[in-house]
Amino acid sequence: MIRNRLAKAAALSAGAVLVALGIAGPAFAHVTVNPNSATQGGYGRVAFRVPNESDTASTMKLEINLPEDAPVASVSTMPVQGWTVAVEKRKLATPLEVHGSQVTEVVGKLTFTAAAGGGVKPGEFQEFPVSMGPLPEKDQMIFKVLQTYSDGEVSRWIDEPVAGGEEPESPAPVLKLAKAADTAAAAAPTTGPSVSAVAASDADSSSSSGAAMGLGIAGLVAGVLGLVLGGVAFLRTRSSS
Repeated sequence: MIRNRLAKAAALSAGAVLVALGIAGPAFAHVTVNPNSATQGGYGRVAFRVPNESDTASTMKLEINLPEDAPVASVSTMPVQGWTVAVEKRKLATPLEVHGSQVTEVVGKLTFTAAAGGGVKPGEFQEFPVSMGPLPEKDQMIFKVLQTYSDGEVSRWIDEPVAGGEEPESPAPVLKLAKAADTAAAAAPTTGPSVSAVAASDADSSSSSGAAMGLGIAGLVAGVLGLVLGGVAFLRTRSSS
């Protein structure tokens, strides 16, 4: 009886876990950018992580649209085995000022295409590394991505996040951008004594140790002197008797 109850409880627990995983699974299956944060004005290397959601088809093409409201002067890709990349550029209405020069044309779209018979198979994922910079002085960069499968199905990861709202059904990858000052402040230690405080503490400790040692030596000398005087007095007493 007890064994049957334990078996039923285990089965119910396993079922609950499977249901939870079934609910949570799709939330983790969308295209993301890793890492998901960088520093404004700097150069960053990010990777677009692409999981394959289909049970029967492979991901054969990935189109990454760079945000028009956050142009980046320099964009370069890393070779991915079994894939080719096409780079599309666009003209800027307002040129970017980069290192004393004006940039009037930037990368607007990257298209990765798998070789025949290749691609991201079911149950697999692939990363597509991209280097870019200087990163714009914006709070975030939103990349709208299209993922095309071998059966012709297209997943459109283009929904922009809503502040304070729930995650959209097909969220676009988002790169959060922090100000350089904020990044430096976050990296600095916030607890513990400062270097000057530690130095002052060490100096006080050394001074105290020196004073204690001096008092100890003085006491020792006084003790020895007392013994000598006592010995002399004793000898004088015996001599007089």
